[in-house]
Amino acid sequence: MKLINPSPSLHNEDLAPATERKWGAFSIFNVWTSDVHSLWGYYLAASLFLLCGSFLNFVIAIGFGSLVIFVMMSMVGNAGVRTGVPFPVLARASFGTFGANIPALVRAVVACFWYGAQTAAAGGAIVALLVRSPALLEFHQTSHFLGHSTLEVICYVIVWSAQLLIIQRGMETVRKFQDWAGPAVWAMMLFLAGYLVVKSGTFSFGSEIPQDVLLKATADAGVAGAPGSFAALAAVAATWITYFAALYLNFCDFSRYATSEKALRKGNLWGLPINLLAFCLVAGVTTTAAFSVYGEVLLHPEAISAKFDSWFLALLAALTFAVATLGINVVANFVSPAFDFANVFPRQIDFKKGGYIAAGIALVLYPWAPWETGAAHFVNFIGSTMGPIFGIMMVDYYLIRKGRLDVNALYQEEGEFKFNGGFHGKAFVALGVGMVFSSILPTFTTVLPAWWGTYGWFFGVAIGGAVYYGLRAGAAARMQAA
Repeated sequence: MKLINPSPSLHNEDLAPATERKWGAFSIFNVWTSDVHSLWGYYLAASLFLLCGSFLNFVIAIGFGSLVIFVMMSMVGNAGVRTGVPFPVLARASFGTFGANIPALVRAVVACFWYGAQTAAAGGAIVALLVRSPALLEFHQTSHFLGHSTLEVICYVIVWSAQLLIIQRGMETVRKFQDWAGPAVWAMMLFLAGYLVVKSGTFSFGSEIPQDVLLKATADAGVAGAPGSFAALAAVAATWITYFAALYLNFCDFSRYATSEKALRKGNLWGLPINLLAFCLVAGVTTTAAFSVYGEVLLHPEAISAKFDSWFLALLAALTFAVATLGINVVANFVSPAFDFANVFPRQIDFKKGGYIAAGIALVLYPWAPWETGAAHFVNFIGSTMGPIFGIMMVDYYLIRKGRLDVNALYQEEGEFKFNGGFHGKAFVALGVGMVFSSILPTFTTVLPAWWGTYGWFFGVAIGGAVYYGLRAGAAARMQAA
């Protein structure tokens, strides 16, 4: 749509509603192949698969979780198709024209952490290949810099630099990259699974792995209870849903380029419930076969490929998983902060500069590697902070506004979304209350039961959304009457 006199402090070319819409169902599908098929995604998928205890339990827990993910992504995705705006601009409707900078910066910080985590994982895949050389193994063990081995630092910087080359030409280059990377990773995943199944001579779902060995290997997955129990299955589904918490917010950064809601729905259907089930199944079968071959529970694919006798196969696997991790970083952890930082200072920062800031923060964080504190703690805490924001935005868009939004007003300082000086106090009250129960109490106190943290994101969505709706009930009635 054509904007009428947008305020310079709220608008630049990258933040404006999308005019070129070339992302069909295949590109939307590959958003999800790029987002899920990473080293961290494989680790979590394999862990959750094995903790289900049986194939039927896997279909129930991961299938239910994947359907919830599909519904959530469709909600925010449809808003993106209809309005054509990125996440921080859509957030102005509920948080205010300038208040939206707060959730945008929260999302950007999350992305910067994940950017570093995924870059480190991709660098680790290359390190696992290189240390097959005795000389490089000695170098890896004896030379250290910034709290890491010098070889790890070199590989991290190489991967970090390669990602910048992908995004220099904007979102269309992102689409072309993921359309190539997504299928390539699937091909490598199937090859890895087939190779190990043939070598092991078995096709099973983890029942032969001793339970004590399994629980020790999957401790970071954050799933309590015996594998296959109701408590474990509920935690598996919840952890799987929470893993995508950050993208629930900014999937509209991609869906705004979709050709239609039909294309979005088709891409999401194949990319989420179908693709997620298949990916988890392949990861679980591969890990089980690797246990039969190597006698270890290897939840990280680079650890499996490092054991290959063939240098060529090890090289192919390492490069493929590095590319996969570049894909998720570009999709999930570059695009979002690029728009988020641009939203804060639209006159000074465009899409590219915002992305460079995010990459720079990830580089500065590397010596401390905060993402190495444990996968479950990291995923659950970061994910739970996103819950209240998502709940508030979806309640505002679907329950308060019934899917009707004045897009032009999103770019007006003195328009409908000015609220109180550009900040919507009721949204921030709801956000604060939601975060107390989703993140703060379960993380820093023992007031709540131990299991609460696993479901923190859900409490955040429900409590934040409910408080916001209660505070806005009068406005909702007036909008319905209009």
